Amino acid sequence: MTATVKAATSLPVLVKLTPNTGDIAGVARAVMKAGADAISLINTPRGIAIDIARRRPLLGSVTGGLSGPAIKPIALYMVYTVAGAVEVPVVGGGGITTASDALEFIMAGASAIQVGTANFTNPSAPLDVLEGIEQFMKEEGIEDIAELIGVARR
Repeated sequence: MTATVKAATSLPVLVKLTPNTGDIAGVARAVMKAGADAISLINTPRGIAIDIARRRPLLGSVTGGLSGPAIKPIALYMVYTVAGAVEVPVVGGGGITTASDALEFIMAGASAIQVGTANFTNPSAPLDVLEGIEQFMKEEGIEDIAELIGVARR
């Protein structure tokens, strides 16, 4: 699929990967080899909820995607793993609600981050995260965020 999309456009191709795989590094290497310009991690892990009164799955589709802070450790692990396996930029996301969360992803190897679910409860979450990163960098005397990318991998 990545190669097909890459052949059909001159725009950069960023591929978002699911965590529902046993070999995230292998999948990431495959999409990189197929031409991905960057890799985004992660999409939502599958989950299920049961309505105990009805004794049935809560969702009509039975399963759904789990998002928000609960998936942060999974997403962070996958970013850390993939960043060490590919030579293209990695975009991290999954449970980022604060600047500290975002900085963890950057230190794990993400060149950029995304804020998703946090927007539902705090529409200014992306701006709050950005301002928090800027404050951290100022306090730490860091001029370029590139100094932090992958620092936990070194």
